[in-house]
Amino acid sequence: MAKKKSKTSEKGAEKSVDLAAKITEKLRVTTGFELASLDASSTPGFKGDKAEAAEVLADTDAEIDDLQERLYANGKDGDGTSVLLVVQGMDTSGKGGIMRHVVGSVDPQGVSLTAFKSPTAEEKKHPFLWRIRKGLPEPGMIAVFDRSHYEDVLIVRVHNLVPASTWQRRYGQINTFEQSVTDSGTKIIKIMLHIDADEQKARLAERLDRPDKWWKFNPGDLDERAYWDHYQEAYQALLDKTSTDSAPWYVVPANRKWYARLAVQQILLHHLRGLDQPWPEAEFDVEEQKARLAEL
Repeated sequence: MAKKKSKTSEKGAEKSVDLAAKITEKLRVTTGFELASLDASSTPGFKGDKAEAAEVLADTDAEIDDLQERLYANGKDGDGTSVLLVVQGMDTSGKGGIMRHVVGSVDPQGVSLTAFKSPTAEEKKHPFLWRIRKGLPEPGMIAVFDRSHYEDVLIVRVHNLVPASTWQRRYGQINTFEQSVTDSGTKIIKIMLHIDADEQKARLAERLDRPDKWWKFNPGDLDERAYWDHYQEAYQALLDKTSTDSAPWYVVPANRKWYARLAVQQILLHHLRGLDQPWPEAEFDVEEQKARLAEL
């Protein structure tokens, strides 16, 4: 006989659904969104503190793991849905923490991670989306991009690496590309981790003060910091031009690392729930196989 759910557990599940939906709605970029007006230390959709966030993060792991396994199981036949999680942000915005604390909570066999760095000589011979296409998820998989094709309208714009007419044209190319990816059965979730200049300075200072953080420090980060205002303008433009109905952006205030991790987890959870993936039916006679097993 199936165990009856307690009223407490039912309320807990309902509260979890509300939290994921609330955070997702609060952080979605809509018309008129202004990056400069968003407090990077705020915690939209969540009224708790760091300890409460850690509790929710841990309590949600089991459901995300279950939903990811369902997704993976439904892709075993080479068909079905997949997920692309894009994570962008300024240096020190916490992308690595998202990979460890959120992406790291699901079964690694169902996840592919690509960290996009400066294009190689081979990649430069091809259109800018060529290397991106190679990282797209197979059915049943969650692909995670640590940085992405959006570098081609960020760093190239800030440093004038290509003519303005080229990067301006790329917004439309990206929208067309993402629509085709969505149409093929991939849910795209785009996250921008938003920190302010003071927080970045503090995080860079910590890396310099601690020998165990020196490996994370890159003198080039200070060079890029000098272009802070230019990057903010570039991010505002890409949010304005590429947050679409089928592939919207979510801007996550990330001065508080604990909130950023919780928010990304809840946004991922919300979309995995929305995929509504039942367990696939058996392609064999279950009773027949049970009978065979009993005889062995």
